[in-house]
Amino acid sequence: MRIALAQQNYHIGNFESNTKKIISAIEQAKSEGAELVVFSELCVCGYPPRDFLEFDDFINQCYASIDAIQQHTEGIGVIIGAPQKNLDASGKELFNAAWLLYNREVLGVSHKTLLPTYDVFDENRYFEPAFEWNIIPFKGHRIALTICEDIWNLGDNPLYRICPMDILAKQQPGLMINISASPFDYDHDEDRKEVVKANVLKYGLPLVYCNAVGSQTEIVFDGGSLVYDAKGNLLEESAYFEEAFCVMDIAVNNHTPEYQNQDRDNQPAIITGETDKEMRVARINDPDRVIDFLTDTNNIRQIHQALILGIRDYFSKMGFSKAILGSSGGIDSAVVLALACEALGAGNVRAILMPSPFSSEHSVKDAEQLSQTLGNPYDIIPIEAVYNSFLTSLKPVFNNLPFGIAEENIQSRSRGNLLMAIANKFGYILLNTSNKSELATGYGTLYGDMAGGLSVLGDVYKMQVYALAKYINRNKEIIPLHIITKAPSAELRPNQKDSDSLPDYNVLDKVLYQYIEKRQGPKEITAMGIDPALVNRVLRLVNVNEYKRNQFCPVIRVSSKAFGVGRRMPIVGKYLS
Repeated sequence: MRIALAQQNYHIGNFESNTKKIISAIEQAKSEGAELVVFSELCVCGYPPRDFLEFDDFINQCYASIDAIQQHTEGIGVIIGAPQKNLDASGKELFNAAWLLYNREVLGVSHKTLLPTYDVFDENRYFEPAFEWNIIPFKGHRIALTICEDIWNLGDNPLYRICPMDILAKQQPGLMINISASPFDYDHDEDRKEVVKANVLKYGLPLVYCNAVGSQTEIVFDGGSLVYDAKGNLLEESAYFEEAFCVMDIAVNNHTPEYQNQDRDNQPAIITGETDKEMRVARINDPDRVIDFLTDTNNIRQIHQALILGIRDYFSKMGFSKAILGSSGGIDSAVVLALACEALGAGNVRAILMPSPFSSEHSVKDAEQLSQTLGNPYDIIPIEAVYNSFLTSLKPVFNNLPFGIAEENIQSRSRGNLLMAIANKFGYILLNTSNKSELATGYGTLYGDMAGGLSVLGDVYKMQVYALAKYINRNKEIIPLHIITKAPSAELRPNQKDSDSLPDYNVLDKVLYQYIEKRQGPKEITAMGIDPALVNRVLRLVNVNEYKRNQFCPVIRVSSKAFGVGRRMPIVGKYLS
């Protein structure tokens, strides 16, 4: 069968744009002689629609879009993703559905069975799981049509008690098609291919896998759609972090031997062999190599692509074009500025340099040099007068108490006020420059350097920020070398260094990764050879600063456990605090 695969970037709730995009790909598929064109999960409305699904008007617009798309299916099959109403009075009101349209009719619909409710997913909140499973006949072929998570329940420790493909395989399909919205994270860059291939080898069927691409607020979808033949040969791997379209002739198994269900204990595990994944797992499990993994060149390259896409889509889909940020001459703001200039164009990114009485001369020069190299507009607004006016006003209340955290935070909040004032005046969106190591430990000032409309580095550890800076400089020096090599400092008091308040980042990031991403407790982390007192101190910092992160802006997600919707911790709690 000649099948087209359309990997597209959708906009949640923008039915007009999404429908036009889908129809355009259908017409392209027709022009290239395709018999069937496949789109991604919930492509009609965009993924994840979240509580929009609770509005009847939203669902009605989904149906109107399906009707419009249906009019373009003369002579070609079209598989799209959209909610479907549950006509049964029992259960939730909607299914997450894959629709097969053909000749202006609905030829068949498959419902998603396995509804993930972990990390950024909350599908069980909205959808009823499938309760029947049937192949869909199409042009003499028998299609097993599934949705995203439905093909992930393999291996030695299945998450769900049912495997939809086990049921469908008994009906002798000739082809598997899976429409998906599988987010990117650098922890699982190879897992998706391995899962798809494991399904192919288990059921002996070719598989067409269409994944979403694009960023939806904090979640980045990286595409990488796949086609495998029945023997497990990779026929197509679409581009990552961008839209893609391809047409392929796929040999469909029309005389598939009846599938014999295997014991769970005898199921093929996820295919690995001597793969990069095994090397990755070994590095993660070796505490001395965790930093090597976090800063691995391939991981950093993908993080770079994800952050560029995350910035670009956030601005374009929100209708914004210009960004502003505080440029301190430090590594974090330098990396954010470079990323923003690449994503939005240097002329659309305004840097504000705000030296205080404690700012070093070289920090201002470094920040100026960076903007001159990038070609972005910048202004220098010293904050000493603003800072001193606060101190004068507060002097009667402060009662001559010694200089401390209050005076440090006044500087940070003065900068936040200046940035937001300029943003309001000229219609900018403020990009936050805090990194994951700082957010984890509460090393930041609420309403000061934690202000912003979008966090670019909030899911990027400090050691990864350094690696990103070096990656940005891979072809030529963009970020001044002095910014990369100097000791990090908030410069809020004389001779201040981050190491005065935090462990060295190469140790801190090891502990944070094991606790946040790997969910290891203090005993497990100290067993890796890390000082127990340091571990206990770091974990306490993470937990007592949840109230700060709860007030933080959206974070572009690049790891398996980012701060935000995917990590739900109580603010008031005693655990490890």
